[in-house]
Amino acid sequence: MKYPFASQQVEQAYSLPDTVARDGLLLLRDMIFETAEARSEIGEIEETLRWGQPAYLTPQTKAGTTLRLGVPKSARFALFVHCQSRVIPEYLAAYPMWDRVDGTRAVLFDHATEIDPLRHGWLIEQALTYRLRKKPATR
Repeated sequence: MKYPFASQQVEQAYSLPDTVARDGLLLLRDMIFETAEARSEIGEIEETLRWGQPAYLTPQTKAGTTLRLGVPKSARFALFVHCQSRVIPEYLAAYPMWDRVDGTRAVLFDHATEIDPLRHGWLIEQALTYRLRKKPATR
C-alpha cells in the first residue's frame, strides 16, 4: 500500500464486503494523498473518521474543506464534500452532466472505472485548496 492507514479504525472503515466499492474508495484515497503531495500549500493530510467514514483534512495549513469517502444509499460509493461549500457547484460548472451527484454534498459512483483522474482530481484539488481561493463576489 502506497499510503499507510493513519489508524486501525480507518483501515477497518475500508473493510467492506463490496470489493468494487472498496477498490473505488481506495483509488479516491490515493488521489487525495497524491494531490496533497503535488501541492505544497495543501500541507500534510490528516486521515481520521467522521461519522464513521474516512475523512481527509488539512489541519496544518487549513487550506481545504473536509473530504469524506463512504457508501451512500444511492450508489456503491461516493466522494463527499462539505454540503455548504461551493465545491460541488463549481465542479458542476466546470464538468456539467458528467457525473451523478447528491445535491451539493457528493459525487456518486458505481464502479472504479467511473473515476476520471482529470475530473475527479480537479474536484479533490478544489476541495483541498478551498480556503486558499477567493470567494466569488456577491451582488
